[in-house]
Amino acid sequence: MNSLLTAMQLADSAFPSGMYTLSHGLEGFTQAKAVDARTLPRLLDDLLVHSVGPGDLTAFALAHRGEDLIEIESALHATVLVAEVRAASIRTGRQLLDTAVHSFGGPTIKELQELVVGKRLRGMQPIVSGVVHRALGVDVREAATGAAFGFASSFVGAALRLRVVDHRVAQTVLNGAFPTIERVVDEALARPIEDIGGCVPMAEMMSSNHERAQARLFAT
Repeated sequence: MNSLLTAMQLADSAFPSGMYTLSHGLEGFTQAKAVDARTLPRLLDDLLVHSVGPGDLTAFALAHRGEDLIEIESALHATVLVAEVRAASIRTGRQLLDTAVHSFGGPTIKELQELVVGKRLRGMQPIVSGVVHRALGVDVREAATGAAFGFASSFVGAALRLRVVDHRVAQTVLNGAFPTIERVVDEALARPIEDIGGCVPMAEMMSSNHERAQARLFAT
């Protein structure tokens, strides 16, 4: 299978990974009236550089390389402070795994499923995604770029649904994030397991507030 096409399929918003249920903290920011169309690009950049890159994307790259999955997931899980974010990562990871088992199969994906079913792994999304990309023969840089783009696309999609931006502005924001995506991919590919973990206190606070919100459109 063409690896570029496979990377595009896995990053596509139509792929049933459950990512459409996540706002990545954006709903909390909108509830607090702390973001608008003007500040949205800066928030996306901050999340990519200080959260996604050192956290999920680093774990993704390490899992793709075939390093110790249990150690990687334990390190990542320990750095995710908000309960609903941890739960969402596990839920979307398991949904991705279930889809991969039925759509692609193969011994590597089956072994991953056995680790999750046997409760040796929780099944966090970056770990599952990294292994699935590797099993399907996608180069680690292409895979990590697709994963980072998938986050940015999902984030911008949430901004659309929350009416922070319109469709044209959404595409401008997404395109403007491309240099940041390239940067965080480079950094993630070079980062060791000891350095897994992002830090965006304001985003964590907004996510914590979102956990207790009475009305929510998104799971995070």
